[in-house]
Amino acid sequence: MSAEQVSGLCEQLVKAVTVIMDPASTQRYRLEALKFCEEFKEKCPICVPCGLKLAEKTQTAIVRHFGLQILEHVVKFRWNNMPRLEKVYLKNNVMGLISNGTQSILEEESHIKDVLSRIVVEMIKREWPQHWPDMLKELDTLSKQGETQTELVMFILLRLAEDVVTFQTLPTQRRRDIQQTLTQNMEKIFSFLLTALQQNVNKYRRMVGAPQEQEALTTPQKTDLAQEPKAQANCRVGIAALNTLAGYIDWVALSHITADNCKLLEMLCLLLNEPELQIGAAECLLIAVSRKGKLEDRKPLMVLFGDVAMHYILSAAQTADGEGLVEKHYVFLKRLCQVLCALGSQLCALLGSDSDVETPANFGKYLDSFLAFTTHPSQFLRSSTQITWGALFRHEVLSRDPLLLAMIPKYLRASMTNLVKVGFPSKADSPSCEYSRFDFDSDEDFNAFFNSFRAQQGEVMRMACRLDPRTGFQMAGEWLKYQLTAPVDTGPMNSKTGEGLCSIFSPSFVQWDAMTFFSESVISQMFRTLDKDEIPVNDGIDLLQLVLNFETKDPLILSCVLTNVSALFPFVTYRPEYLPQVLSKLFASVTFEVVEESKFVMSVQAPRTRAVKNVRRHACSSIIKMCRDYPQLVLPNFEMLYNHVKQLLSNELLLTQMEKCALMEALVLISNQFKDYERQKAFLEELMAPVAGLWLSAEMQRVLSDPEAFISYVGADNKIADPVLEDPSGLNRSRISFCVYTILGVVKRARWPAAMEEAKAGGFLVGFMPSGTPIYRNPCTEQVLKLFDNLLALIRTHNNLYMPEMVAKLGETFAKALDMLEVEKNAILGLPQPLLELYDSPVYKTVLERMQGFFCTLYDNCFHILGNAGPSMQQDFYTVEGLATQLLSSAFINLNNIPDYRLRPMLRVFVKPLVLSCPPEYYETLVCPMLGPLFTYLHMRLSQKWQVINQRSMLCEDDAADDNPESQEMLEEQLVRLLTREVMDLITVCCVSKKGAEHNSAVAADGDDDEAMATEVAPPASAELTELGKCLTQQEDVCTALLVTAYTSLSWKDTLSCQRTTTQLCWPLLKQVLSGNLLPDAVSWFFTGVLKGLQTHGQHDGCMAALVHLAFQIYEALRPRYAELKAVMEQIPDIQKDSLEQFDSKLLNPALQKVADKRRKDHFKRLITGCIGKPLGEQFRKDVHIRNLPSLFKKVKPSLETDVLENEDGEGLNTLFEP
Repeated sequence: MSAEQVSGLCEQLVKAVTVIMDPASTQRYRLEALKFCEEFKEKCPICVPCGLKLAEKTQTAIVRHFGLQILEHVVKFRWNNMPRLEKVYLKNNVMGLISNGTQSILEEESHIKDVLSRIVVEMIKREWPQHWPDMLKELDTLSKQGETQTELVMFILLRLAEDVVTFQTLPTQRRRDIQQTLTQNMEKIFSFLLTALQQNVNKYRRMVGAPQEQEALTTPQKTDLAQEPKAQANCRVGIAALNTLAGYIDWVALSHITADNCKLLEMLCLLLNEPELQIGAAECLLIAVSRKGKLEDRKPLMVLFGDVAMHYILSAAQTADGEGLVEKHYVFLKRLCQVLCALGSQLCALLGSDSDVETPANFGKYLDSFLAFTTHPSQFLRSSTQITWGALFRHEVLSRDPLLLAMIPKYLRASMTNLVKVGFPSKADSPSCEYSRFDFDSDEDFNAFFNSFRAQQGEVMRMACRLDPRTGFQMAGEWLKYQLTAPVDTGPMNSKTGEGLCSIFSPSFVQWDAMTFFSESVISQMFRTLDKDEIPVNDGIDLLQLVLNFETKDPLILSCVLTNVSALFPFVTYRPEYLPQVLSKLFASVTFEVVEESKFVMSVQAPRTRAVKNVRRHACSSIIKMCRDYPQLVLPNFEMLYNHVKQLLSNELLLTQMEKCALMEALVLISNQFKDYERQKAFLEELMAPVAGLWLSAEMQRVLSDPEAFISYVGADNKIADPVLEDPSGLNRSRISFCVYTILGVVKRARWPAAMEEAKAGGFLVGFMPSGTPIYRNPCTEQVLKLFDNLLALIRTHNNLYMPEMVAKLGETFAKALDMLEVEKNAILGLPQPLLELYDSPVYKTVLERMQGFFCTLYDNCFHILGNAGPSMQQDFYTVEGLATQLLSSAFINLNNIPDYRLRPMLRVFVKPLVLSCPPEYYETLVCPMLGPLFTYLHMRLSQKWQVINQRSMLCEDDAADDNPESQEMLEEQLVRLLTREVMDLITVCCVSKKGAEHNSAVAADGDDDEAMATEVAPPASAELTELGKCLTQQEDVCTALLVTAYTSLSWKDTLSCQRTTTQLCWPLLKQVLSGNLLPDAVSWFFTGVLKGLQTHGQHDGCMAALVHLAFQIYEALRPRYAELKAVMEQIPDIQKDSLEQFDSKLLNPALQKVADKRRKDHFKRLITGCIGKPLGEQFRKDVHIRNLPSLFKKVKPSLETDVLENEDGEGLNTLFEP
């Protein structure tokens, strides 16, 4: 190899690298240059001299970086085949580059430093400690040369810790060797890091004039200009030392962190006040304080509650906050806040009734500083403190501490501010907005964050009120009174609801909203905490009266008022005479209108804004909630309630169908308190008379049973000139909706008394099952069954609407009437709703949107009725003559044309509850005849859908459709995923007892194992088939459909479904048929199904662990009977035949089976590695092979490998890198 050869090649490489990096190069040139460079790295025998030449200081940074990359490539991929002398030559030259081959610390590019440290780490991973015992000494010597070398040594130590401990990117034995040697030398390493940190910080502070010294001088001493670079160099080393410490503090023994009277922690606290180093110091401090481990070892961390540490932490926080909003200071504040949170967690862990740790003397100071973060303008900082407050309020010792108890009013006062939703990044109406612009990309982002932050605050406020219920209640009362008298400020934005009304951003509304959330959280907790006779009833009733007397025409504020009425309602249980007033308030709100709206009465019904609809709906649900939770209280006022409702129902246009039914549901809930079957039955008959009249009329019968008549009746065959104002068939649609809503409400709410004695006395008990379970009758059964035939007719008709010839009959305006609603699409694609639209949605919906809403709600509600019928009417429903046939010919008709988005709710709200509530006596007559054909059909449907998706992804890898996130294909694919989950969930619920599913938590593997078995999800032994599952598997065709669906679904591209099916369903189903005569082909097919699943999902740890376990179970259980499984194994790519033979012989010879289960499974996993799918990023990666070195800990016989590596002089590699 001549120097000319090297120079010639280097010139070509420099040209090639220049072409690659030049933005003006053409694509073809760049590819050719790239190919030349890659081939050079792979094949050229003189890589090392070329790399070293290119890495010389005289070259440009880009060329030097490429030269160093060549050397890294050599170490990673050729090291095992290099002669010893060449390794020594390379290693010495690399150390030479560190010594004097780089620019000075401030001038050198960071990517050069990075790659140089990587080369050294790659050599360490291959040779230390066995063949390079003096490595640490060499690094120490290098560091003595100056700042430039010290920084590089820091980079090497950090990279080594990351590769070996954090990312564990090397074989187990090498990892153990290196980690144990690091641990043995940790004292030296820590002392080196601390000394470097201390010396460089001291030099730096001397040169820039440390703050303490400045105070003593009248004029601050400015850094000498010649000194400036020197100071900066010291500062750089300080930063590197902190970064490296951060890589070690996480895992070294705690004793190193707390050694020497916690010297390290003291230094870190000092550095919090050093602007250039404070973020690194806070990072290290955070990692140290967050350490888990034995409580005994963590006790020294309490030193951070001492005077000195507290002083430094607090002064640093004050200084950073005083600087105003600068990103660097803000990042530091966030770190400091995390440090205080972690300190609180350590305190909670260490302080217990049985420990000798005392509450720190500075606990009060700590709480004050923590409160400062809770009251900081940044919403993100406020939210960061909540979990720690919760832990303190819950703690058995601290929750009794007077200092903490004194903090509760202050915390609640802070919460009153923090609950106010301000700080949107797009606005400027609060100091929080400026901070939010750093933390959130958009208002939607902030909104999502704030909602979860508020929920978290609610939790913590309730914990605080458990300790001091009265203070919270008193504050809630004051705030409520204030809001009731405060003038309304609508702010600059006007609501679309009407002039002078609030929008969701109006100052008045955000205050009302926050106050309402506060009072709700606090009052509910007070009722749970205080004894009955301690409750301040008079105060509560006074507040309730103020709220009831408050009048407003603003729908958003009225909604808050109603929530306050509900929150204060428990006081009425002490003073029932106030109930009529509460009812009047709620009923007035049910018919709430904004006066403005009546101007628009052009069509059948004036459209209402979302805010107004919400108020009315809110009032209805408040009435239902009241009747559900306090039925005894409302019962004496039943007649008044009933008359109110009758009056409202008499005007067909006054309420929407949903509102009418909500009020009827409330009445049904109260009627459950009659506890008298005949009386309740008579009442329900009277209540449902108008519905029965409508539903059973000849016209309705005709409309419900003929798709064409139905389309015409609801007006979907019209062409409409003005799609906003004209809707001639609106009333017809609302009549059908009213009937369906009412049937649903009654089926859902009518029940017999819970206590058996009361049920018996009231005439609800009709007998007992053979098992002794009581059989009850529901007072609504007779009424509902009367309407049942027409309901099934409607479902049949609705299903038939999807037939192509029916879709063709829809009018021009309504061609898309059966499509999904936009809201549904957005929910499926996970797109957020624009904020304002939540309340101020456009006043007018087009008639097409109304039609879509009608079909969607109608479809769902019909199936809700069928789903609720079982639990509600029990044996009266299950014994309806020919029920299975009736359901098959209505709900399950024309499924081929029913879209996925309609099939999903059918399975979830109808089939699943029907099956779950069905008594075993009716499995044979009802459930099996229904589920058999359904499962067979669903398997066929899903297989076809997935086939289309897989073909599509193979055909159009480069198709532009993927650029548009809302593209139809993406929506369809997501729907197929959701339907798949629904189907697999249904099968699992039917077949597998829940026992198995609940224990299914991840089992952590032991720390030494580097396989990805850490996400082990083996199903527990108790995953057994249910009675229904056994009943289904006894029918051959159903059993086949179940097994085939379960095992085919493993290779469908939906990880969630795959993992659930693997862990919960596959094995119990297969186990059930093991005793029968399975055909060899079937067994091979199941096993191959699992391996295909591994090919598809192997890149996801959870799925991979579950699938490997399943494959292992199948192989172990079935291999002795079916030699065909071995044939399947032999087809796995790259399988080691001899290893397979060894595994097989152990498996087939029971006498040999002494190996632990885990070892066998690991062996099996290694065998099938060839079919475990890898993530795209790893599929084409070149494998790095690092050889094991002779063991450090036990003498081993010289292995073949070491013989091959012996060099010609006969001396081993042991002294390879000795200087």
